[in-house]
Amino acid sequence: MIELRHLKTLSALRDAGSLVEAAERIHLTQSALSHQIKDLEDRLDCSLFIRKTKPICFTSAGQRILTLADDVLPMIRNAERDIARLAGGEAGRLNICIECHSCFDWLMPTIDHFRQNWPEVEMDLTTGFSFQPLPALARGDIDLVVTADPEERNGIAYIPLFTYESVLAMSKQHQLVARRTIHPQDLEHQTLITYPVEQHRLDVFKHFLDPAGIDPDEVRTSELTVMIMQLVASGRGVSALPNWAIHQYIEQEYITSRPLGEKGVWCTLYAAIREDQKDSDFMVDFLNTAKEITFRNLSGIKSA
Repeated sequence: MIELRHLKTLSALRDAGSLVEAAERIHLTQSALSHQIKDLEDRLDCSLFIRKTKPICFTSAGQRILTLADDVLPMIRNAERDIARLAGGEAGRLNICIECHSCFDWLMPTIDHFRQNWPEVEMDLTTGFSFQPLPALARGDIDLVVTADPEERNGIAYIPLFTYESVLAMSKQHQLVARRTIHPQDLEHQTLITYPVEQHRLDVFKHFLDPAGIDPDEVRTSELTVMIMQLVASGRGVSALPNWAIHQYIEQEYITSRPLGEKGVWCTLYAAIREDQKDSDFMVDFLNTAKEITFRNLSGIKSA
């Protein structure tokens, strides 16, 4: 009665929190996902979750199937990894470079999880703040670049990981707290705190300020998110950061945030890899693991 696709569907629905996002994650239309759930409910003759609740509230039957999914799906993924090793015998190398200062929040758990499943793959991690990582990727010096700035290059494929919103972080006493949304002109006389990255690569300049021809009064930099948060909380300036990177500080009521513009500034984070490694078993599994970890651990992100 219960099929593997049902377990994947209910697990995605729990993790995503909505039918729309769950459908995107498992590459179905919302109609097809709803039909699949209704089919299972008809087979079991009971409801699996309570409609029109946010977040989604599962019934006792739904919770039981989710427990089954949590037991079965990891076993299947582990078996698939073992079979891939037996079939291909891949040892391989995975040297990763990141262009994102706040990516450690999800990348380190991803690497830890991956190492347990692929101990024979040689791994290394570096940052791309002092050199050009994409040419190094093309040369074969590194194997994967985490970036929000895809550049068209022969032999390089960009795999979208997730989409996030860049929001303006500010102290709870800041004058802009009164605004529902932030407009470019609001930042003209502000001190903007950023990571030490070229301005044309920062979301707030590339997608928000530069198109409006606006420059803030002052730009100061800090390499660490926690230091930026301290500066923001003490009223030393404002900062545009990914929503998931500052979620914990907002929950702790350390700072507050507002969207940039009426529609928000949404950006996508990619894994850049060489085309010849696109179908490598360990590379495919690393990318799948990264997506699984990010959607489990990060708040406010969407499927890309």
